[in-house]
Amino acid sequence: MMVYGIVDGGGVFSAFVNIPSVAIVVGGTVAALFVQYPLSAILSLPKVAKHAFVSKTWSPTELINLMVGFAQKARREGLLALEEEAAQVDDEFLKKGIQLVVDGTDPELVRNILEVELNFLEERHKVGQGMFYMMGATAPGFGMIGTLIGLIIMLGELDKPETVGPAMAVALITTLYGSVLSNLVFNPIAGKLAARSADEVLVKEVIIEGILSIQAGENPRIVEEKLKAFLSPANRTIHGSESSTEARVVTESA
Repeated sequence: MMVYGIVDGGGVFSAFVNIPSVAIVVGGTVAALFVQYPLSAILSLPKVAKHAFVSKTWSPTELINLMVGFAQKARREGLLALEEEAAQVDDEFLKKGIQLVVDGTDPELVRNILEVELNFLEERHKVGQGMFYMMGATAPGFGMIGTLIGLIIMLGELDKPETVGPAMAVALITTLYGSVLSNLVFNPIAGKLAARSADEVLVKEVIIEGILSIQAGENPRIVEEKLKAFLSPANRTIHGSESSTEARVVTESA
């Protein structure tokens, strides 16, 4: 839409392309990033950015159904039967929790171990979010710095009136670049990472509560109702309808 606004407004798209302006904004933002964060964190930035667009988090309904299935198996065959089931799940956090239960670890210790891992997971996520928030905050500033540089150069050539207009345009482009990168790239990615992190933390909390309920030998129906408390009312309705469908399919096949 911005390109449409430029072209339809009578602008020439090539007039909005200026390599020195890009160098000032991008170079300055990256330099500030190196000042604030260690190299190891910066090298992980592409992977962090990818996580904003590609996520493998469980859906709440899938996870609750899985935990209820574990609870049913544990009541029928005992906790040791869960070890083989957990080995087939592609989630290290869930595997660790099940293994702790199978090994007979005290419930309070199980909770402490899993919550400590969850807390460190949140801290790692905050580092990635912080890098993008930091770039979103500094990019407009470097855009303004580029504008000031352009104005200084322009003022040095006031004896050439024909260069004032083009020079002013180039000076303002740098501010444009900084604003676009901040509001269209860096801040939105940071916000998306925060949302992804919240979803992943919710899943981990459901896993912790489910594992402890299974260890306590609670009825699978009680486990399901307890885990549904983590969902919003709308998602509870969806989960209820999906669970009814699955139960109907199992009954018909039997």
